[in-house]
Amino acid sequence: MSIVGTVESLWRYPVKSMCGEELDEIFASYAGVYGDRLFAFESSANRKGFPFFTGRDQRQMIRYRPRFRDPKKAAQPINRAEAEQANANPISAKPDELMIDVETPDGKTFAIDDPALIRHLRIDPNHKLALLRSEKAITDSRPISIFAVQSARKLGEETGVDVDKRRFRANVYVDLQSAEGFEENGFVGRSLRIGPKVVVSVLERDPRCMMITLDPDTAEKTPAILKNIAQAHEGCAGVYGAVLAEGIVRKGDPVELL
Repeated sequence: MSIVGTVESLWRYPVKSMCGEELDEIFASYAGVYGDRLFAFESSANRKGFPFFTGRDQRQMIRYRPRFRDPKKAAQPINRAEAEQANANPISAKPDELMIDVETPDGKTFAIDDPALIRHLRIDPNHKLALLRSEKAITDSRPISIFAVQSARKLGEETGVDVDKRRFRANVYVDLQSAEGFEENGFVGRSLRIGPKVVVSVLERDPRCMMITLDPDTAEKTPAILKNIAQAHEGCAGVYGAVLAEGIVRKGDPVELL
């Protein structure tokens, strides 16, 4: 066992494909990060295997900023301490206690379930949108994603572009002791202890799509980033994992390779 780095920052995305929020701590559960991808929109125009309406369909969507109305209840399960003492799985707050308001790029604010938000989002009449809500994080693949800040730096060197780590929409950004980029690839098939309690089994590399070409502040496209990842890194950047031991992860926590 060895310390390979520390937690550089922690993020969750209350609405799939909308702006993320940086947190000092997160609760990592078997179902994913608490409050992460709690809501999503599906579109009638998209395939059944991936019905979600995302920045692929409306790139300005990544600039919509969701906020929980009750940040305290959205921070972690409401009975976490008692559940841990009893070695039980904690429970979430009630759905109405985890409601979200969304601020649009033009300064309007809508409740997540307001039909006016759908009208504001939709730019193509072929997309008939519906709101989805799930207790399990509505992630593309695995419950939690990890990305090394050194990998963003490496991509910047390779492309000549200033690569913002936020393009990769990870839950846990790690600052590794190795200065080389893409060292997280070596964690696949291994487990990481993050902080004193959480254990994540790293299952696979993260295959990337056009979402990473979108600037998180402007939604402008930089295709060179995805092209470079396809040509130099087999189309992958970062890793996906499954949580084996639940608990709180905090910014600055050590990351240990088991």
